[in-house]
Amino acid sequence: MSELVVVETGPITTIRLHNPPLNLVTVELTHALDATLADIEADDGIRCVIVTGSGERAFCAGSDVKEFGSLRGRVGEGKLLLEKAVYRRLARLAMPTIAAIQADALGGGLELALCCDLRVADEKAKLGLPEVRLGVMPGSGGTQRLPRVVGTAKAKELILMGEILTAAEAAHIGLVNRVASPGDAVEMAKAMAETIASRGPLAVREAKQAIDLVDDVSLDEGLARELDASERVFSSTDMLEGAKAFFEKRDPRFTGE
Repeated sequence: MSELVVVETGPITTIRLHNPPLNLVTVELTHALDATLADIEADDGIRCVIVTGSGERAFCAGSDVKEFGSLRGRVGEGKLLLEKAVYRRLARLAMPTIAAIQADALGGGLELALCCDLRVADEKAKLGLPEVRLGVMPGSGGTQRLPRVVGTAKAKELILMGEILTAAEAAHIGLVNRVASPGDAVEMAKAMAETIASRGPLAVREAKQAIDLVDDVSLDEGLARELDASERVFSSTDMLEGAKAFFEKRDPRFTGE
């Protein structure tokens, strides 16, 4: 695997961007992330994925501004199409994902974090989509995913003004789920991942997929799809194990079947 993406595999798998000092998004890093996600998709033993960055300066500070001059026109479109495809792959992973934002998440870095189901930020981290300050716009999902998380009006304010938020401000508007003490973002994400990993994996995956339908289907269709998912869950051996463990007053031993 490329050194630009470091992976720690296991039931809780950690993806670490490693392009110091700012973990900038390059075409090479995006390809490496794509290959990593392909491996994760094929591993049914993974219960939760944590995405983080190397170092103390940035989770990911977005694209390399030095590349802008060579990305005019169709070349830039190609880079963005690649990022959209890879980020979509992250967003559509069957298992839950957590962004452990140990330092600043700006531009494409925040767009990457927005693809995760949950976000934990170090209290010293800064978050934002400041692209308009450079005469460009968010092009890897920011204009679509941020409104779905914080609402259209707030997303317009943040994107059109290029504002950068503190972790506390991000938590206040729901952009971040939890704020960690300095240096503890990854550990907090791991604790959340361990809780998720202890739950019924089939139920967790079905619940994630059902929630993700909210912005794409009508309420009636969503309820029908929820019922279908519930039927699959109630046909599983995990459901029987959960009920048995409840009556025996012990922790369940889920297998995902």
